[in-house]
Amino acid sequence: MNQIKMRSWLFAPGDSEKKMGKALAGPADIVLLDLEDAVATEAKPLARTMVRDFLDANAADRARIWVRVNPLDGPHTLDDLVAIMPGKPGGIMLPKVYGRADVELLDKYLTAFEAMHGIARGSTPVIVLVTETAEGMFHTGSYKGAPRVIALTWGAEDLADSIGASNNRNPDGSYGFTYELARSLTVLGAATAGVAAIETIQGDFRDLEGLRLRAEKVRRDGFRGMLAIHPAQVDVINAAFTPGEEELAEAREIVAVFEANPGVGAIGWKGGMLDRPYLSRAQALLAQAGE
Repeated sequence: MNQIKMRSWLFAPGDSEKKMGKALAGPADIVLLDLEDAVATEAKPLARTMVRDFLDANAADRARIWVRVNPLDGPHTLDDLVAIMPGKPGGIMLPKVYGRADVELLDKYLTAFEAMHGIARGSTPVIVLVTETAEGMFHTGSYKGAPRVIALTWGAEDLADSIGASNNRNPDGSYGFTYELARSLTVLGAATAGVAAIETIQGDFRDLEGLRLRAEKVRRDGFRGMLAIHPAQVDVINAAFTPGEEELAEAREIVAVFEANPGVGAIGWKGGMLDRPYLSRAQALLAQAGE
């Protein structure tokens, strides 16, 4: 389950067959069919049916097809799961969580639906939006060992709503302190839980150069993928989160240096010193590349 690629997560509204089809036909690692924010309340019943039909029609690609259900504090989540779980989605995105208890409740629901529909129990993974409520911000470090969770991500728009902010940006367009804190808590929470940290969306899908710079920065910061709202963003995100050959060659060299000198804590290399954290980072990078 945790071997799936998670560089790019492309949203597609669950009430648009055309957009769902276009998303799946592209190179996104994961396609997120949205039953939440992208679908008006009155359209949700139809969207559930359309998502289920789409899952049935694309059984060979189910591992790539995930569904964002509605938040557990509303009336729609169980109806979402009733409709979609027979279609065996690749995974579930849970939005607007308040803490680990929400994940544990979702696990109980999913276990029941898996048993009902002949799905291997525990096999439906979950990505959690951990910063969309003010309360959720205080629990970002609580997901270690949480059932089914393979990734954490964050959101800035719903967080602004949750705290009553009129804006979440600085005058220069960068995120304000609270939202940068949300980003930091997400990557720290993911590291604590031993799961992937996934960066939030970039709303301006035309600014591909800005997207590239941001994606490359957050990868350096420890993120392993990014949410996307438009197919044009996917190639940029995939490239940014794919280690380059130069990076891989250096990582292989660092690993080889330590393998040639077993038991050392630090060693000279190219005029500087390497210690064990360099080895750990090199090994992680190679693992990310499947080596």
